[in-house]
Amino acid sequence: MRCVNVLLTLAFLFPCIGQVVIAQEHAPVKVTRLYTGEDGVSHFQEVNVKFSPVPGAPNTVEESEPVSTKKSYVVRISPGFFEDWHNADVRRYVITISGRSEVEVAGGQKLIAQPGQVVLAEDLTGKGHTFRVLGDSDWVALFCGHGKMSGCLRRAV
Repeated sequence: MRCVNVLLTLAFLFPCIGQVVIAQEHAPVKVTRLYTGEDGVSHFQEVNVKFSPVPGAPNTVEESEPVSTKKSYVVRISPGFFEDWHNADVRRYVITISGRSEVEVAGGQKLIAQPGQVVLAEDLTGKGHTFRVLGDSDWVALFCGHGKMSGCLRRAV
């Protein structure tokens, strides 16, 4: 019982203790990487965004490494659209804002992109992937092109 009292007293005197625990319990933020493998075909890989504390901010605030973008724009594609096998023309983040889409790679593996889904498209060579808009709504996404591999990602375990 004495141990519980000590812990409660510490928690009352140092409320930041609870904040530290909260900061460490965040669910991972995942990005789906679309890349060309050594076999010449496109694959999906789940990766986690790496976060670091923000200097001078509360310990509950974190940020990833910045990624410089060359060109960013919003795309809207009508329901029923289909694009046969193709490659990404540049490395880019594709962030679905609304609607749903399907990306298929070799072997029939499919990704359903829904609002909030982030895809890092970098299958610049090889067979590529197909793309279709699902459902009865437009698919709207933010395209953020960049010229290098992202250093802010790590492979999900």
